[in-house]
Amino acid sequence: MEMERAVQIFKSEDTYKVKLEGEPVWIEQIDPANGMATVQVGSRPTNTMTVSVERLEEGE
Repeated sequence: MEMERAVQIFKSEDTYKVKLEGEPVWIEQIDPANGMATVQVGSRPTNTMTVSVERLEEGE
């Protein structure tokens, strides 16, 4: 995913499906300077990861 799109999704009031390696994730935080995003994996709030925005995919 492009950084610009990740920021749009993060700031949007709408809900978008985002996946990391096929798993649904929720974008918690964006770090544009470093190209990173902190995401919640699945439905467990404690299950977070910081990954390259390029690894994220917009789902269907």
